[in-house]
Amino acid sequence: MTGTEKSIGEINKRIEDGSVRVVTADRMSEIVSELGTEEAAKEVDVVTTGTFGPMCSSGVFINFGHAEPPIKMQRVWLNDVEAHTGIAAVDAYLGAAQLSEDKRMEYGGGYVIEDLVAGKPIEVKALGYGTDCYPRKELETTITLEDLNQAVMLNPRNSAQRHEVATNSTDKTLYTYMGTLLPSYRNANYCGAGALSPLFNDPDFETIGVGTRIFLCGASGYVAGAGTQHSPVNNFGTLMVAGNVKEMNVEFLKGASFYGYGVTLYVGIGIPIPVLNERIAKKTGINDADIVTEVLDYGVSRRERPVLRKVTYEELKSGLIEIEGKEVPASPLSSFFMAKKVAEELKSEIEVGKFLLSLPVERLPTDTVCKPMKQTKELPLVKDVMIREVKTISERASIADAAKLIMEAQFTHVPVISKESKLVGIVTAWDISTAVAKRHEGLAEIMTRAVITADSEEPLELVIRKLERYNISALPVIDGDRRVIGMVTSDEISKLVGKRKRWQWKLRI
Repeated sequence: MTGTEKSIGEINKRIEDGSVRVVTADRMSEIVSELGTEEAAKEVDVVTTGTFGPMCSSGVFINFGHAEPPIKMQRVWLNDVEAHTGIAAVDAYLGAAQLSEDKRMEYGGGYVIEDLVAGKPIEVKALGYGTDCYPRKELETTITLEDLNQAVMLNPRNSAQRHEVATNSTDKTLYTYMGTLLPSYRNANYCGAGALSPLFNDPDFETIGVGTRIFLCGASGYVAGAGTQHSPVNNFGTLMVAGNVKEMNVEFLKGASFYGYGVTLYVGIGIPIPVLNERIAKKTGINDADIVTEVLDYGVSRRERPVLRKVTYEELKSGLIEIEGKEVPASPLSSFFMAKKVAEELKSEIEVGKFLLSLPVERLPTDTVCKPMKQTKELPLVKDVMIREVKTISERASIADAAKLIMEAQFTHVPVISKESKLVGIVTAWDISTAVAKRHEGLAEIMTRAVITADSEEPLELVIRKLERYNISALPVIDGDRRVIGMVTSDEISKLVGKRKRWQWKLRI
């Protein structure tokens, strides 16, 4: 290739003598636009990236040191949050998404990690089973980060190449890892820092790979390898990263809780991209208008969710996107302010000679695809248990008509349909009793209009969750036109579960 060619060694010498030229990734897009890629490659030595968002797949390996007398920790809790043992006697891994046993979703691993970095005291409780060399069976103590021998952050999946946008088509609010999703497309949530995101600036993993030195929560860290679910074929590359927790800064690491979902950890990651040639300069010139992702309907509780449209980060950052002809507010779960701060902090460290660059010792794969879980036992579906012969009633009917139908059909739940035969409500035996007591006459006065429904191909486990969540005992099964094709009830589910248990018992004997 002709044109500018640099080496990591040359750039590191410029870092050491103070002549290095560093810009943040958002500024690089402007430089490439103004000067072109060839001149940009001459002008800039390093592009710094940054992201600061919720990264549930994070955690810390901890070595507590041996107690007196020694204990082999079978189970251990930090501030009532259980860490994973089974590694060695006093080693454990604290996952960011692990919940407190007492406070549940209000506190968890992410908060404990933040508290450790902040220097706060942490209550430790441990249980052992007792052996000749580890006789102790119980332990309670209080520690701080400084009391630990090692605290090494090892995050299995961080800094995703891109994120999908989440919205909700249903008439119920959903609580997800993408935040709270309001009904009927009333909001859309997204993650990522757009043009500042590390993997958008090196999509082919030329400079980001195993051994690449990074900024991790205020400390110097490294890329340990490809992250879990690394799927670059679909532009979903991820990184496994590691760093010393004792060197981290609490400003770049925050525990958080998503209502109705659980705990996570906001992680600040900055990765320097050495501009070795014109080709890399071109890639780091990406802007928000170039980055495209998909808007998915999280109202469908399946692995494969419907794609509603494609959208750019430029549109997302405007605060409004269009979905099915409707303007929908778009909100980031990540912090653009903190992502820029990460990139600026890394830029400053490079400029003052505190941070040298490293090329990867091994390239990350570019041809892998994330596979779904292999399931040897399929879950039963709604169609396996639903009642297919269902009596319905018109919304124009009287309460007396509904009472008569419930008596004749011996169903306690009757779907109410419009003149076009579409589901518009549901009425129960309890509704009828209440209506008689209050002297209502029209069915439309008493029916429930916000009906919880199911799809015939929906896993039964999801329906059971709906029944429990909304404290109901039956729900209609509808097709794509909202026509009632069946009914699923808690009684029918109990019968199926009973049959499966009896069948499993026969296999055992």
